[in-house]
Amino acid sequence: MLELLHIENIAVIEEADIQFRPGFNALTGETGAGKSIVIDAMGAVLGGRASRDLIRTGAAKAFVSAEFSAVPADLPGLLENGLAPDEDGNLLLQREISGDGKNVCRANGRPLTVAQLRQLGGDLLNIHGQHDGAQLLDEERHGAYLDRFGQTEESLAAYRSAYGVLSDLRDQIKALQMDEAEKARRVDSLRFQINELERAELRPGEEEELEARRNLLRNGEKYLSALSGADYCLSGDDESAGAVSRLGDAEEALSGVRNLGGELEEAYRRLGELRSEAYDLAETIRDLREGFDFSPEELDAAESRADQLYRLKKKYGATVEEMLDYLDQRRAELDAIETADDTLILLEKKLGKAESAVQAAGKALTEVRKRAAEALEARIQKELRDLDMNRVRFAIDFAEKEPGPDGCDVVRFLMSANAGEDLKPIAKIASGGELARIMLALKNVLAEQEAIGTLVFDEVDTGVSGRAAQKVAEKLAQVSRRKQVLCVTHLPQLAAMADTHFSVEKGEAKGRTYTRVVQLDRERRKAELARITGGAQVTEALLESAGELLDAAEAYRETLKEI
Repeated sequence: MLELLHIENIAVIEEADIQFRPGFNALTGETGAGKSIVIDAMGAVLGGRASRDLIRTGAAKAFVSAEFSAVPADLPGLLENGLAPDEDGNLLLQREISGDGKNVCRANGRPLTVAQLRQLGGDLLNIHGQHDGAQLLDEERHGAYLDRFGQTEESLAAYRSAYGVLSDLRDQIKALQMDEAEKARRVDSLRFQINELERAELRPGEEEELEARRNLLRNGEKYLSALSGADYCLSGDDESAGAVSRLGDAEEALSGVRNLGGELEEAYRRLGELRSEAYDLAETIRDLREGFDFSPEELDAAESRADQLYRLKKKYGATVEEMLDYLDQRRAELDAIETADDTLILLEKKLGKAESAVQAAGKALTEVRKRAAEALEARIQKELRDLDMNRVRFAIDFAEKEPGPDGCDVVRFLMSANAGEDLKPIAKIASGGELARIMLALKNVLAEQEAIGTLVFDEVDTGVSGRAAQKVAEKLAQVSRRKQVLCVTHLPQLAAMADTHFSVEKGEAKGRTYTRVVQLDRERRKAELARITGGAQVTEALLESAGELLDAAEAYRETLKEI
């Protein structure tokens, strides 16, 4: 149950706390006072869309929190996100919306993403807007409503599994099927690509090796000159001794006195190490110089190979490794085309079995849906009688269609508004008021099967008046005995039937518009009901009538305690 809604800087609401109660809660107010803003704030804290435009002018950010009580610990949104209510069963949802578009969401202080908040919010509260009735006009939604009522998840999952296999087989067959001319063109193209790549004799790591060799060959003269200079410095020539020889001379000079002191011994040892290291280094440099075989022909060959790889990469991949992967893929595709006839025979055999499996699963799903349809028809018919629609007939029509992702059925809701008239699609005959009541009946039936504890109705009474309005009020009162109901309304019958009545009021202070939400006592409820009924002119007669309306509503609520 929603206990407390706290709003800061949402549109014209600077700050508001709404302490909702169990049972039936009604919100009324002048047009434009901000009733829809309360619903928008409620939607925002449940993870709905919330743009920066919601932020009150001049404020840096907006904030909404919603405190729920008696929250079941096994709600899917809690379990899947590793959350739990506190020890008293309470759960606090919070959302902060900044001017830069960033959102900070929390559940009992733990950070959440907006998507996680939306999932969790959907388990706690449902908002039914004034446009929900229009959804009944969309026949593509009717099957989903039926599945939701009939709890067909198991049968639907079995069907979708079979249909997935069938779809996959069809895709494979389609990929292999092509006319002979197209097949010949593709084979020629594949063979050309394969031959071009095979002739190139590509090798992993070749690019790096080639680049290093090209760089060396391009700088061959500088390379040899550097090695020759280093060799001369280390080894010398016929006329001049090199570093190795001079280090040997130094070592020999100290050999006779190395035993005269520890430092001389250490210097002698280090000279020997230096001479040995210099000798090894000189040998290495000499080998590099003698082993370097520079020729313009090799450089031309390296440049030609690099150019070949560049041209191939433009067609087949950014690296040699990618081109080799491309080659493997084209070989596999060519093999698949060349063996397509044999593969098609095998797939066609599997296709027949898959089609039979889909038909069987579809038939089972249809049977489950038809049983659910009978129960739903009876439940909706009862709800419609409660809503003073005794002459309206409601039925669910089935028609066959080609198997699709959601089954083999076309499901349509039909109705007859008057005695003696044939059943027809709802879209063709239902008025706005009838749509509102049918949608209310459907929502009530569906809500009975859900764990959601709070239902919000945002002006679902559009197009309803008189006796029908009274019946809608009574229905919402009945629903509120099983679940908490919050209702935004313009109808006095609905507002009077509420256990708790809030008024959304707009005013001005210091040149700014503000909205506040006030819980009404009986006298203020009478005044508000009189305003709703008669407009600006509130007379004693209207106030007396409002009192009678409240008395009648209280008497009706008392009868519900006996049920």
